[in-house]
Amino acid sequence: MVSVWATANRLVLGQRKVAAKSNEITAIPELLQALDLCGCLVTIDAIGCQTAIARTIIDQHADYLLALKANQGQLYDDVVLLFADLVASDYRAYAYDHAVLYDKGHGRLERREAWTISDPKVLAGLRHAADFANLTTVMMVRRERRIGTKVSVEWRYYIASCQLRAAQLLRHKRSHWGIENSLHWVLDIAFREDEARLRKGHGAQNFAILRHIALNLLQQETTCKSGVFNKRLKAAWDTDYLLKVLATLFQ
Repeated sequence: MVSVWATANRLVLGQRKVAAKSNEITAIPELLQALDLCGCLVTIDAIGCQTAIARTIIDQHADYLLALKANQGQLYDDVVLLFADLVASDYRAYAYDHAVLYDKGHGRLERREAWTISDPKVLAGLRHAADFANLTTVMMVRRERRIGTKVSVEWRYYIASCQLRAAQLLRHKRSHWGIENSLHWVLDIAFREDEARLRKGHGAQNFAILRHIALNLLQQETTCKSGVFNKRLKAAWDTDYLLKVLATLFQ
């Protein structure tokens, strides 16, 4: 199942089952076309970095921020070389924007640093950049994670159709993982989704839809300050609270 997660509203907007013997690349455009995305910024990991998906997002009057990896070989290589040239020139070769964000918690310290280039003359020299509709910005992100004395560093690259400041794109990139922390992890822990044994017919798909609906309702009910798991228990024990949760359908 491919899901669309609204980070700001903490809602599942839709989902689409991946066809047998297929993958997310074919399901993502169908799901995007079913939504009103006007004015939104759509973030997708590397599997969604496809020209058809970028065009679908632009046709929906939205913008994209897509992770760029070796699946887009020549474009990826050129973006890597572009930022390597920028660093080698002591940041004089091209006009760029820069931002740093810190994140601390659970015994770790993360430092994220981003550089963006939006000069159309520079981007025009990237192979296959013209194949991605409205490609306006490329971004390099350096993530340094410290846990005790252990230090790890990762470099990531992105393409975007919007010309935002580096700090804004870096925050959007960070919020992309809300679908893992606020959706997939919650479905596993609070709903025990990974332990579901439904296999026959459309049972697995139907119950995935019901879990998403239940999660949306529980997320929107704010009078109880407990987590989703405890809200589920409270709804099972207290009919008045259950009705309050269901009432969010009509707000």
